[in-house]
Amino acid sequence: MDAEQAGDTSGTDSGTDSGADTDTDSGTGAADSGASEGAGDGAKGVVSAPGPGGPRRRSRRFPRITRDTARPEGGGRAASGDAPAPARQWPMLTVLTITGLGLLITATGVFRVGTILIGVALLTGAVMRRVLPSVGMLAVRSRFTDMVTYGVLGVAITLLALMAQPNPVLEIPFLDDTLHFTISS
Repeated sequence: MDAEQAGDTSGTDSGTDSGADTDTDSGTGAADSGASEGAGDGAKGVVSAPGPGGPRRRSRRFPRITRDTARPEGGGRAASGDAPAPARQWPMLTVLTITGLGLLITATGVFRVGTILIGVALLTGAVMRRVLPSVGMLAVRSRFTDMVTYGVLGVAITLLALMAQPNPVLEIPFLDDTLHFTISS
């Protein structure tokens, strides 16, 4: 066994593994049993520190089945566990209700008010994500990522609704010049 192989097999596993990537129960025991830890031909796998049952082979691959995922920060219940499901998810239901109301108003023919309401729903989600310690299913990623995503989409939808033709409420001159430049050229 040369020095590189010895460094690879003994230095890659410090014994502080979570145990989630063990290869002992994955059904590949026949392939693993051929390599031995102390044979002079050089072990090609990673071997853990000796334990009560002897050393266990560990795989360096990711596990085939994910056993658990980390909950996003603030992703717990918004109400106690005794409350019914809708009460536990009230932040998400608030955003969905405002969005649904905006879609309904848009479908009835009041385009600008409906789309402004959809943008306001997303901005409400961003504010709730920032202010409330636990928002239930409204928490998708980290708090910062959720706030930025909801905020940018809410502002964009609201601004587009305010600038929509005919009779825009908000006029931004450089956007008008950009539009005319791209259409005329």
